[in-house]
Amino acid sequence: MKIAIAQINPIIGDFRHNFEKITSFADRAKSLSCDLAVFSELVISGYPPRDLLEKRDFVDANLAWLDRLVSSVQGIGMICGFADRNPRDEGNPLYNSALLFEDGKKLHQTQKRLLPTYDVFDEARYFEPGTDFSVYAYKGRKIGLTVCEDVWNDKDIFQRRFYHLDPVSLLVQNGADLLLNVSASPYHVGKREFKWNMLASIAKKYKMPLVSANQTGGNDSVVFDGISTAFDPDGNMAARAKDFEEDLVIFDTETLKGDIHAVSDSDMASVLKALITGTRDYLRKCGFSKAVIGLSGGIDSALTAYIAAEALGRENVLTVFMPSRYTSRENYEDTRQLADNLGLKYKVIPIDDIFKAFLNVLSPAFNDDPGITEQNIQARIRGTLLMGISNRDGSLLLSTGNKSELAVGYCTMYGDMNGGLAVISDVPKTMVYEISHFINREKELIPARIIEKAPSAELKPDQTDQDDLPPYNMLDSILKGYVEELKPPAELVKAGFDKNLVKDVVSRINRNEYKRHQAAPGLKVTSKAFGYGRRYPLAQRYESV
Repeated sequence: MKIAIAQINPIIGDFRHNFEKITSFADRAKSLSCDLAVFSELVISGYPPRDLLEKRDFVDANLAWLDRLVSSVQGIGMICGFADRNPRDEGNPLYNSALLFEDGKKLHQTQKRLLPTYDVFDEARYFEPGTDFSVYAYKGRKIGLTVCEDVWNDKDIFQRRFYHLDPVSLLVQNGADLLLNVSASPYHVGKREFKWNMLASIAKKYKMPLVSANQTGGNDSVVFDGISTAFDPDGNMAARAKDFEEDLVIFDTETLKGDIHAVSDSDMASVLKALITGTRDYLRKCGFSKAVIGLSGGIDSALTAYIAAEALGRENVLTVFMPSRYTSRENYEDTRQLADNLGLKYKVIPIDDIFKAFLNVLSPAFNDDPGITEQNIQARIRGTLLMGISNRDGSLLLSTGNKSELAVGYCTMYGDMNGGLAVISDVPKTMVYEISHFINREKELIPARIIEKAPSAELKPDQTDQDDLPPYNMLDSILKGYVEELKPPAELVKAGFDKNLVKDVVSRINRNEYKRHQAAPGLKVTSKAFGYGRRYPLAQRYESV
């Protein structure tokens, strides 16, 4: 059987767009003499639809477009994901389902058995877990059909399993000799190798082919890398689709061979692709085509500008430089050079007169030696100007703060936190430097001085970030341990970090939860991002030890 693995980028709730995309890929698969086309999880609606699933008309529309798909696609079998109703009068009202159909006939349906509720997932909020583990005989194979998380619970891979049963083992016990998985598995750096090893291990363990069709593209904060795959019974990768692109690859169950397409060859390459994809799709799917960015002369805004240019096209990005009395001459030069290198529109709006007016109105006691209040006023002036340009031009303001700053509250609400998308808010400062060096590997696009200079908010004379923060390599190591790996402070101290430093960083993280709660949505690229995948109370007094 020739299987086409169809990897597409659906738009949540745009059923017509998704239908046309699916039928287009089905036609391609049929023209290549494929017997079966496999699409991703909830591909009819796009994933994750979240509380749209609570709307009866949304679910009705998803079912109507599924029926239209079943009747429209002829001459090839198809598997795709959709939301189905639970006919029973108990339990959650929906199933996360996958359907096999051919020539107008619905042949076999399964429901997702394992419903994740960790990190960005909240599927038990909407779906009832499936209980059917039957296989289906199709074109000489016995198909064991699974939905995403169903393959993430093998006892030989996970030391602590989240679930009490393993759908794959039960399907194999019931006679499956071909495992098919429809998936919408979000990206984070380092995940793809684990997933490849996991799928390869399952195929080898049960000595049968395994095919996994994954979604690609960005939806809100989550980005899907695609990389749909097939593995042969020895655990060798036999087919692979591109990363962060729509693609179609073929796997033949008889020859156990398939198409192998190129993917990013390093973590920095994949993170950069994820950020570009997430930015492009967030703006496009929200109805924006243009962006505005405030340039400071620092590396964060430079990286954000590069990502925006790649995502939207240089003609659709406006950069704005807003110098004050504390702005260095180098930053005048560096921002202009950056905009020229990237081919971006560039505008200069000095803020010193506005700043003086604020100081005059607020209090005669304000002076030229700026405390935190005066520093925040400058940030808020810039944020207001950028929002004004955004409103006037119908462009989306991209905020430029990184994960390290957001973690410890080194940012100003209604100032540099302004924006509709926080592009690099899940990128630690040290990774910002790594990505920037990667961008410059062949040609200097980000001026070298921007990368080499000491980072500074330039809100008072001779200011640098390290006046208030520890060195970023130390800060980021503590953040990774505490935020992403959930290590207690005592364990970080035991690992060699200074006790007072750990206490200070953890205290900053905890007391700035309210700021992050008001931040723009950001693109998730690490295993634990700030946002709806990390839910902590704002009013609380727990102190980690």
